[in-house]
Amino acid sequence: MSDDLPSILFVCVHNAGRSQMAAGFAATLGAGQVRVLSAGSEPADRINPIAVEAMAEAGIDIAGTQPRVLAVDDVRASDVVITMGCGDACPIFPGKRYEDWEITDPAGLPIDEVRPIRDDIEQRVTALLSGLVG
Repeated sequence: MSDDLPSILFVCVHNAGRSQMAAGFAATLGAGQVRVLSAGSEPADRINPIAVEAMAEAGIDIAGTQPRVLAVDDVRASDVVITMGCGDACPIFPGKRYEDWEITDPAGLPIDEVRPIRDDIEQRVTALLSGLVG
C-alpha cells in the first residue's frame, strides 16, 4: 500500500469488539484505498468470539486479529481517529480528524444483540469511507 493513502485508526477500550469490527469493515470496504489500524486503551487478551462470529456472518474474517495497545505513533500516523467509548484516552494532535462513535460494547452480549451493533458499525464505516476514498 502507498503511504499517501488516507489512514483510519479505530480505538475502543479493549480492542476486542467494536474497533475490530470497524477495522474489518474498513479494510474490506476500503478495498486497498485506505490504511486501517485498530487499538485499545486497555486491550483484552483476545478478540471477542461473538464479534468474530457476527463478522463471519457478514463475510469478513477477523478471527486472526489480536487486540493491541494504543500507541501515540498510531494516532500521529492517522488522518482520521475514531474512538468508541475511550476518547479521553486518545492523544490529540492538530490537523487530525477525530470522531467519537457512541456504540454499545458487544462484550458479554449474545449474537442476536451483536448483529445490530455490527450493522450500525458497517453503516458508519461506509459513510466514513465515502468521504475518504473515491
